Amino acid sequence: MRSFSRIGGLAILMIIVLRLSIGWQFLYEGLWKVKSYQTAKPWSAVGYLKNSQGPFREKFREMTGDPDEMDWLNYDKVSSKWENWQTQFEKHYKLGDRQKSTLDKLLNGSKSFVANLEVLPEKVSQSKDFQKLSKIIKYDPGKKRLVVDGVRHLVPKDKARLYKIIGYDEAKYNEDIKSGKKTPADFEKDFSDEERKFIKAVGDVFKRSSRLSFKEKLAATLKADPEYVGKTFRDKKKEIVEEQKGQVEVYQELLNRYKENSEKAEQEFQADHLSKQWTEIQQIRAELVGPVKALDSGLKDKAIGLLTTKQLMMEPLAESSSPVDSVNMMTIGCLLLFGILLICGLFTRLAAIGGAGMLIMFYLAFPPWPGVPPAPGPEHSFIINKNMIEAIALVMIATLPTGQWFGLDRVLYCFFKKPKK
Repeated sequence: MRSFSRIGGLAILMIIVLRLSIGWQFLYEGLWKVKSYQTAKPWSAVGYLKNSQGPFREKFREMTGDPDEMDWLNYDKVSSKWENWQTQFEKHYKLGDRQKSTLDKLLNGSKSFVANLEVLPEKVSQSKDFQKLSKIIKYDPGKKRLVVDGVRHLVPKDKARLYKIIGYDEAKYNEDIKSGKKTPADFEKDFSDEERKFIKAVGDVFKRSSRLSFKEKLAATLKADPEYVGKTFRDKKKEIVEEQKGQVEVYQELLNRYKENSEKAEQEFQADHLSKQWTEIQQIRAELVGPVKALDSGLKDKAIGLLTTKQLMMEPLAESSSPVDSVNMMTIGCLLLFGILLICGLFTRLAAIGGAGMLIMFYLAFPPWPGVPPAPGPEHSFIINKNMIEAIALVMIATLPTGQWFGLDRVLYCFFKKPKK
């Protein structure tokens, strides 16, 4: 204490006020983040980490687990994620057998689709077209119903082929009714009772089979949509004539190009170009991932609709933990811990050094260096920003016994101080 006897009282007071101010700012920031978890939009460091810049960019982005959300564009990973969620959902809400069956159909689809039909018209049973479609649709005489395979489904082309067997053209018939050439009464004249029932049964089973499961919708998007996966044009000899890139491949190429350009950027105009390029990449990412995330939300909304009132009163199912969750908890914990210690003046030097280290991590995520795209927001800095200034202040506090001037460190000092001989 003697070495600080020349420090004026006002200087000591201002240093203590500085320590308390930084401690309060840490504590309030941590409490605000904790309170946000009670809202619909809890705080997360994911956006800050994903958009980090500078030489340590990849390190910070890797903390999120999937910084470019490529997992959302992988059918196997999304499908596996849904299966794990299904198991947790059934276990958490203790679903009954009927609820489990319905949820499984929503996710994986039905094994078959059926429509009641007492008798299959003779014209249809003897038709070669009906036999050719036997892998898709069959007639079960025992249960008296048409059965469509749950994997293959009944597409409009197959439906038209079935109608054609008995001479029914649905599109033309509807057009004739609209134009007045035919009336609904003509339908009974043109077709027998068995044929009319067959037409109705085919229509019913077609509607049911047209309902795709969420996995089938996912596969249609990530495996079959040419906008996503691209398209290959072949000639009559099955040789490749032209290949059209899908948006997923374009997105991956843009990410690789951005990474290469960011490593070479040294001047301000290059940083501006990178910023525009990154904005374009984020727009493409949102367009690609958005529909898949919408399917994910739709599946979970449908599942919630299956619950009873008693089940809805239970605690909601917690989301599966991700790598960024530990980062969020660590950040909140450090803010609260360092804030309390700085305010109380307890282990002040350790708290100041720890707080400075945390702020330097924030600084390195968006360093205001030449050739590095600036952080989003109104702040304009060069080399030094607010995080670095606050870190320097904490390092200064760590060199002074402020906790002994005003804080619990003084109590510890007096308690453990050895008595003079």
